[in-house]
Amino acid sequence: MSHSNSQGAQGATVSDKARDVANRAMSSAAEMTHDYADHYVKEPAKDLFSLAKSYAKDHPDVAAMWAFGLGIVIGWKLKP
Repeated sequence: MSHSNSQGAQGATVSDKARDVANRAMSSAAEMTHDYADHYVKEPAKDLFSLAKSYAKDHPDVAAMWAFGLGIVIGWKLKP
């Protein structure tokens, strides 16, 4: 009888260890995904926005025409 109890306790220990390893792996994967999202999504978006701002400062007439044209197209597509 005591043999099955020691196996049960040992099985719970293995199960707990497996759960801990799975939780650590999940946390690590979540952190890596968050870091990748910061680098590959936020940084290029910031770069594109800063490029657009600098282009608009250098060529305000062209930027205004693009904004006007995009406004017309978006307004035309969104009208009810």
